[in-house]
Order: sequence, then structure tokens, then C-alpha cells
Amino acid sequence: MKKPVYLDYAATTPVDPAVAEEMIKYLTPDGFYGNPASRSHGFGWQAEAAVEAARSQVANLIHADPREIVWTSGATESDNLAIKGAVAGRENAHVITSTIEHKAVVDTCKWLESRGIEVTWLEPASDGVVLPEQVFEALKPETVLVSLMLVNNELGCVTDIATIGAELRNRGVLFHVDAAQAAGKLPVDVTVMPVDLMSLSGHKVYGPKGVGALYVRRSPDVRIEAQIHGGGHERGMRSGTLPTHQIVGMGKAFAISQAGLADEIEQLESLRAGFLDGLKGLSGVTLNGSETSRVPGIINLSFEGVDAESLMLGLRHLAVSSGSACASATTEPSYVLRGIGLSDELAHRALRFSIGRFTTAEEMAFASAQIVDVVTRLRAVR
Repeated sequence: MKKPVYLDYAATTPVDPAVAEEMIKYLTPDGFYGNPASRSHGFGWQAEAAVEAARSQVANLIHADPREIVWTSGATESDNLAIKGAVAGRENAHVITSTIEHKAVVDTCKWLESRGIEVTWLEPASDGVVLPEQVFEALKPETVLVSLMLVNNELGCVTDIATIGAELRNRGVLFHVDAAQAAGKLPVDVTVMPVDLMSLSGHKVYGPKGVGALYVRRSPDVRIEAQIHGGGHERGMRSGTLPTHQIVGMGKAFAISQAGLADEIEQLESLRAGFLDGLKGLSGVTLNGSETSRVPGIINLSFEGVDAESLMLGLRHLAVSSGSACASATTEPSYVLRGIGLSDELAHRALRFSIGRFTTAEEMAFASAQIVDVVTRLRAVR
């Protein structure tokens, strides 16, 4: 193989060629490069029309009203806007989240704690799933927000958002869901998932980096306080000139994902099964996360007697990770794996393999063969 096999789709997806082709139309002098906020001439009108068309494409994937989509720079900003914006101005507020959320949620909630907001940190079961009962038992009269991810970025396990959301809606508690790893990976429908705020990302769904969105429920309106000020864009919730080309790219990416979602899920399940089947002859392999409540594209495995760093060095023909890209600069074991009860030793033996639209069966067979070979050699020289 001429280049390493890319098995890090959970960190970022490549931009779909059809998305890149659409984006270029909104960058160059012979395209639609106007400022969408410039409403005094045709250049601005064309850009605004493109932005609104993309807003509809993003809304359609999650079955929302286009007016409920607020553009941001990515899911990290969406998480910050949702959490800080929902809590702002409230006294004696209480927030519930879990210990295995994405850093964008974990660090935002720690920031709230530093400013006197009480945060309850739920610990998931050993399969990484946060149970609805845990959320309900943690509720207090002063609880204003619950923030949980739909799909965990390291384990791939899925949270029962519908059950949790229904009870929170009855109690008048706002529910924020980070769906960055869920959109385009499983069906997401806010008409049956009682969610108030939902974070979305462009580059996890074969769109460009640097663009995302926050779903903000209407009817009745959910009120959040802006965190970026300066022009009142996005109905006053997020000021800043809109990057038309990135927004168009995200819209196109979401439209492609919506059209091919069922086929893509089936394809990934087949690739996953083939990959795990190729590892059956290797002893001491443990799946971290849920066997059943999961998406097919994220596979987190621990290898007995082999640390992840040595294994990654040996797997020079595979692009994999030992956890979230947002935490890869640290040598500490994954806080997500520790959060589901793994010891530091076991967490240091784990690798995340994440697959996607452009992964082939040939690549997966090559990957499993490489893993068997390298793990066997490393164990032999212990």
C-alpha cells in the first residue's frame, strides 16, 4: 500500500469530493463570493441564498426547522454556546453531565464550576453507557441543564437520548446533546428525541473543518445568551461574518449523508465484522464499550501485554489513535477509558480504530493482518 490505511475517521473525515467541488464555487472571483450579510446587492443575496439552502440541508438530516439551526465554527463552539448560554444569568444553577463527555463539554463544565455553578458528574456503566435512571436520580429543583453526548467519540457507545429527554421535558429541564459523532452515523430525529440544544460538526460528516452548527429548539423558544458579540448575526445568538464556502460544504455533506445513511450503516457494519473476524485468532483482545448500543464505525480495543504507544509505532502502515484527537498531546491514559473503570495499565493498552465512507474491505483485511503480526511480535519480545 502506497500510503497508510486511514483508520481515524472519528478524529476527522476526509472531505467528500462532491463537497469540495461545491465549496469552490463560493470562493473565487467567478463564483458567489459575496458576504451573506450584504443585502444591498446581488453578490450578497446569492451568498445569503446559499447559506439558507445549506441551513435547510443541515436541518433536514436531524428533522428540524431550518430556523432552529445556528451556524458556529464547529462543535466545540456549539458546546460552549449551548452550555454557557443556557446557564448564563441564572443563580444557584445546577448542571448534570458525565465524566466521559468530549473535552469541549468537560472543560466548559469545569469552567462553570470555577465560577460557582454546581455540576454533577455521572459515572457511566462499564460499557460506557449513561443510564436514564442515573440522570433522573441526579436531578435537583435547581437543575437547569443536562449535557450528554449521543455517541461517545472514543467508544462509539450510544446514549438513550429519547428516554432521558422525555423526562427532562416533563420537568422543564433543558437538554443539550453533543451529536458531533452521531450525525451521519445513525438516524437523528429531533421530532422523536426531546432535545433542546444539539451540537453538530462539519468535519465529522465529510464536510470541511472550521464550521458547525447548534440546533436551538423553537416552539416554545429556548433562550440562550450569546457568547460572541458584534453584529447580531444568527438571530443574535452568534455574531460574525458567515463563511459561505464552509457552510455550503457542511450543507452538501449533510445532504449526501442523509441520502445514503442506511447504505452507509450497512457498509460499516460489514467492514467492522470483517475486521473483528480477522482478529479472532489473536488472544487477549478486549472490546471497550458496548457490544450492542453502539455505532459501527468506532472500535476501541485493548491488547493484553502490549502498550498502545508501542503498538502504534509498530503499525506504521495504519493511521490509528489511542483516544480523542483533542487529548492526543498528553501521555496520560484516556480519561474516557478510566471513566468506565479501566485501570491506567489497561487504558494504556487501548487503541481506537475508526472507519468510514471511503474505507474498503481490502484495507480492513490488511489492518487486521498487520495488528495480528505486530501484537504477536511485541508479545514475543516482552
